[in-house]
Amino acid sequence: MELLQDLLAWLFILAGGGLLLVGALGLIRLPDFYTRLHAGGVIDTLGAELMLVGMMFQAGLSLVTVKLFLIGAFLFFTSPTSTHAIANAAYVAGLKPYLVDGEEDGEEQDTEEEDPSAS
Repeated sequence: MELLQDLLAWLFILAGGGLLLVGALGLIRLPDFYTRLHAGGVIDTLGAELMLVGMMFQAGLSLVTVKLFLIGAFLFFTSPTSTHAIANAAYVAGLKPYLVDGEEDGEEQDTEEEDPSAS
């Protein structure tokens, strides 16, 4: 039983660490502030939660598990809220999202292309 508990703990911890690495790559590779913020916010929340669940398995049933659960609940609610607040502040400050050439904020882009040789 202890072996299963350790395997589950390390499975969750490694999965959380892997997701955090993917999020870090997203912060480097994505083109603008909003997509980077989205990648960082979503992956950070999920990666941290998985790592905390792994630590809960490692700790067993104790006061430490309760404390880890409370930390996880705090992160679950505050991380998305802070990500939204940062994105809203950036938009209000005038930081426009990266859009396809010729597309304005809030407008839909035409998908039909005109043939220059037709005229």
